[in-house]
Amino acid sequence: MSLLDGILKNIGGAPDDVANLAAKVGLEPAMVEQAIAALGKTHQLEGDTVELAAEKTGLGPDVLNQIVAAIGGEGSLTHFAQILDRDGDGSPVDDVMDMAKGLFGKS
Repeated sequence: MSLLDGILKNIGGAPDDVANLAAKVGLEPAMVEQAIAALGKTHQLEGDTVELAAEKTGLGPDVLNQIVAAIGGEGSLTHFAQILDRDGDGSPVDDVMDMAKGLFGKS
């Protein structure tokens, strides 16, 4: 189970996991994970969240809007951003890397 699967299970109305969400929007699970991460990150930036994520992922705004709707809307993106950016520095990358190290027993 991926980190995003765990997050999705805790959001009311969202699909149970990335695979179900991917099937719902017609994408590969890896691309949906990238899209959710990009949406969570761009949600914290100035500008339109979906347009910024579209630029980062290459996915169309219509597909990204489907993902946003499926995971519970803009409020859920705030939830993703808060979970992924544990130290609140505005960048979830370092936090995700720390989580990955923890999964593999590295420090």
